[in-house]
Parts: sequence; structure tokens; C-alpha cells
Amino acid sequence: MCGISGLHGAQDDGAIQAMNHRLRHRGPDGEGVYRDRPAGLALAQRRLAIIDVAGGRQPMSTPDGRYTLVYNGELYNAPELRQALEAAGEAFATDHSDTEVLLKLLVREGPAALERLNGMFAFCLYDRDAGTLLLARDRFGIKPLYYADLGGRFVFASELKSILALPWVPRDLDRASLFHFMSLMYVPGTETILQGIRRLGPGQTLTYRLAERSLRLDQALPLAIRPDHSVPARAWPERLRVELAAAVRRWTLADVPVACSLSGGLDSAAIVGLLAEGGIRLKTFSVGFTGAGEADWNELPLARAVAERWGTDHHELVLEPEALLDDLVAMVWHLDEPYGGGLPSWLVFKEMARTVKVGLTGTGGDELFGHYGKWRPLEGGPLARLWPRAFAPAVDAARFERDFVDRCYYLGDADKRRLVLPPEGMPPVSTGALLYRRYAGADGPSLRDRAALTDLGTQLPEEFLMMTDRFSMAHSLEARTPFLDAEFARLALSVPAGQRTRRRDLKGLLRRAVAPVLPVPLLTAPKRGFVIPLRLWLRGRLRPLAERLLSPSRLAAQGLFRPEFYQAYVRPHLDGEADHTNRVWAALMVQLWHLVFLERSGEPDFTLADLLA
Repeated sequence: MCGISGLHGAQDDGAIQAMNHRLRHRGPDGEGVYRDRPAGLALAQRRLAIIDVAGGRQPMSTPDGRYTLVYNGELYNAPELRQALEAAGEAFATDHSDTEVLLKLLVREGPAALERLNGMFAFCLYDRDAGTLLLARDRFGIKPLYYADLGGRFVFASELKSILALPWVPRDLDRASLFHFMSLMYVPGTETILQGIRRLGPGQTLTYRLAERSLRLDQALPLAIRPDHSVPARAWPERLRVELAAAVRRWTLADVPVACSLSGGLDSAAIVGLLAEGGIRLKTFSVGFTGAGEADWNELPLARAVAERWGTDHHELVLEPEALLDDLVAMVWHLDEPYGGGLPSWLVFKEMARTVKVGLTGTGGDELFGHYGKWRPLEGGPLARLWPRAFAPAVDAARFERDFVDRCYYLGDADKRRLVLPPEGMPPVSTGALLYRRYAGADGPSLRDRAALTDLGTQLPEEFLMMTDRFSMAHSLEARTPFLDAEFARLALSVPAGQRTRRRDLKGLLRRAVAPVLPVPLLTAPKRGFVIPLRLWLRGRLRPLAERLLSPSRLAAQGLFRPEFYQAYVRPHLDGEADHTNRVWAALMVQLWHLVFLERSGEPDFTLADLLA
């Protein structure tokens, strides 16, 4: 696992070094820089050594020097790909580096090679003779890649903060992204919170021609759902269990110890059970919190039951919820962009990183099986569910916004325009329309399939996988997501929608598939999550910060929020007159991001305690 960066155009030698230094947490085990001075190109990489620790150094070039690769990720079918390449006459210089496998495969097959890759990746391949860069990101967007084409200079990096290490990069906030964030609590799509800096989308490639300074985007790995109606319903649980067991085994490929995050939920428990059943000795890590009402939501007992059944080397971390706040500024820095959820994962990865370099998580299981039932309101009443062709209502843009976006997210477009965001400088955008375009264009035969593809292409990569990547790599830990194994995901998405998920038992199929390796109490436990007391934080420890960063005078001077946002939402919440937790929290996270990235430069040298002093 690594961090990569590159720069084409006018530069001094310190530019790429500054970018690479910003990524040091992603790769503390080594670094490398490649320069083609006549072409005005520099590439860099920071390495977290997981596979072929002694070899596999980057940037890696072919013996003739024509091709050079910088690569972030792991290929879990690299051994099979290597055998095929050797059978085709390729000779390898490294012992078992997946970087060399990827380099040779790309040289032989070009972008067509992406279909053969099973793993997570973001990379840049430089072809010196053709004068091109090929950038690519894996199908689900597990690994990040930012880029910008600015004033005759092209730049890319694993993290936004690496690009911002260049003093000439503008830092102008993108108001459309802010508009979407206030509804979603993450920034969706290929735009970012800063104008001119973009993300490569999941499964996309970017071809950049140095001489013309031109770029082209292609969707190389599209997501589609092709139901297989030939498989009897009773056969799916066994097929899924066998393939998931193979996937989790593939995703343990490493030359260093591997551990599992164990939340007590179905997905992480299934990974632990299948690995342990296969004879793999594991470390497992769980985090719980003390406080009022803990027994109602604490999953530590369920996680402990899984660990005890399989005899894992189990580690529990029990904290006061406010312990998260001690690291809040560091979280904002590592997230790169405003984000409003998922904070407990920071502590899990922080604890795991004390003893291991690789941790498996259950991320992706919900999106493949049920995706939280967000599709249910779209299906209409009982007649529509029984006879969808005759009675199911059409899902037009207005209905999608009402029954999907407004029900599942935090702030409607109308309220944002009326009381939250000023009209000055705000482009004519709609969060509902943004997600509806994804839904309407999804390549799936049913409403449930199209809704699943909407989440798989938006919330999964740009919220859950983004958070998983940033919070794990902040601690130099490689987080792996075996539910997103290419072969298993292809099988899961081939299950007809009515069998893959059901209204009253969203993940029943997955539960039946993995039941043989799970304790009985976990099979019947309701889905839970960490309950973070944001409402109380905002009225308690964070109140002085909210009063300062969201004050009418600051909002008026800053111009990002309406000054009346304070009286409409902030003051009533702080005084306990109303519950506007999500709106106030989202705005506060924007302000903290603004403070860290726009009002100051460089890695923050202050903590939340300093801000509250």
C-alpha cells in the first residue's frame, strides 16, 4: 500500500518532494522519485511494504526505461497473473512483487488489462516513447486518486493535501460541492470541495498526452447487474459462502501479519468466521464506548462471542465517546474534504496499527446486500410489490427526490436555498437531480438493482471507502475490503434482486450463507452501529466552538452560509429548544475543514483543545 503523486509542467525539484512528503503516512517504509527532465515530468511514491517487502520498490521501470509505474494498492490475483505471464515468456526481476506483475501486464495489454485485475488500485503508467500518462482507479473506488489540469501543468496524487503542497494551486471552494455536502455529509461524484481539482471516478481511466497537454476520460470498468435466473433459489447461500470464503482468503495475501476489525455486525463477523474456519490464526479488534444507554447499542458482547467461538487473539478498546474529539482536528486533516460521519473507525484503525500493518473490514457488505433498505419507499404499496409491472409507480425525478433523497439524507434542496446557503455565487444545482441521474443511468433491470448501483457508485466510494482509506492510512495501516473482491461481487450482483434482498429481511440471504460460521446470538441481533452523542457534544464540549465558528458575524464575513443559519438552526439546537444535530454538525465540520485547509497552510499544529482554549 502506498501513496503516489506526479507533476507535469514547469517545476523545481522541491515540488515533487513536497507532494511526496505530504503522503508519508501512507508509506513510512520507503520513498522514490522518478524524473524525466526533458519531458518536464516527475513521479513519486511512498511505500508501505506489504508484499515482497525486500523488492517491489517504486517507481518501477521496464529494463529499457520506456515504461514507469507508480502504484497504490494490492492485486490479490497477482500470483495467478504472474504464472500466466511467465507462461507467455515474461521474466521477472522480483521474487513476488504485484507491482511488477501490474507493470508487465499493462505493457502487454494496455487498459484492457484492467478487467483481469482483482484487488484495489490507483496507478499512473508513464509511456516515455508515446509521451502519455495512463491513470486508473479500481472498479469500486477503494483507492483514491485526485488530479488537476491547471494553467499548463497537470498534477495528480493519492490525497488532496498532496496537491495542495504546491503553492501555486488555487484554493477556491466549490459551492456546488458544498451544496451537496450539506445534504449528504460527504462530497459526491468526481468534483471535489475545491474548484479545479477532481477525483478520478471508480473504474475510470485518464489518458494525458504530455505534448498536447490534453486529457481524455474513459469508463473502463463499468458497474452493471446481470441477474442469473438459472440458479435455484436454494443454491445461492452455498454458492455465496464458498465464493466469499475464497475471497477473504485471497485478501489475506501479505508478507506481514493480518488482522480483522470485528464490530459485532454480520459482515465483519462473517469475514472472521470464514477465515478462522479455513485455519487462519487471526488477531481481531473491537472498540466500544462507555456512557448512558451503552447496553442498548454496544456490540462488544457480540464481537466477543465471535472471537471466543474461533479462538482469535482478541483486543477490546473501551473508551469514553469524547475520546474521539481529542483527535478531531487530525481527522479533518486526513479526510482531505468535509465529512460528517464514521468517526469511531478512526479509533479501531489507530488501535490495530499498533501491532499490524493490514486489517480486513466488512465495508461493502451492506451495499451488495440490501443497502439499508433505501429502495423500499420507491416500490410503492403491497400491490406494486406483488405485481410491479402492473402497479409499480414510475420513479421520475420528483418522486426519487421525495422518496429516496429526502428520506435517506439530511437536508433537502429547498431548505438549503431558503435558510442555509446564500444565493450569491451558488450554481443552479440539485442534489436530488445529481443522484437521480445516477439512478436513471444505472445498468440494472429492476428498481432495486438501479437503487443498488446508485449507492455502489456514490455513497460507497465517496463516503464509506473514502473514510476507510483515509482513517486507516492516517495510521499507516492497509484496510482491505474483501466483500468487494471482483469475483465475489460479480456473483453477489448476479443474484436476482428479489432474492438478494427482501423488504423485511434485507440481508437474509447473506445471513443464511454465513450462518454455519457465526454464533446464534449474532444471527438474530438487529443491525446496530456506534451511537456517537453528537447532539450532546454540540451542547456541551463543542458548544464554544460552534458559537464561534458558526456565529452570524463570521458567517456574514465568510459568505459560505447565510448569517440567519445561526438563529434558524444553531441557537435553537444549542439551547435545547430543537434538535438540529445533523445540520449543525455538517456546518461545523465544514468550518473545521475551512480552518484547517483554507485559513491556515500545512499540517495543523493545533488540537481541538487549543481551539477550545
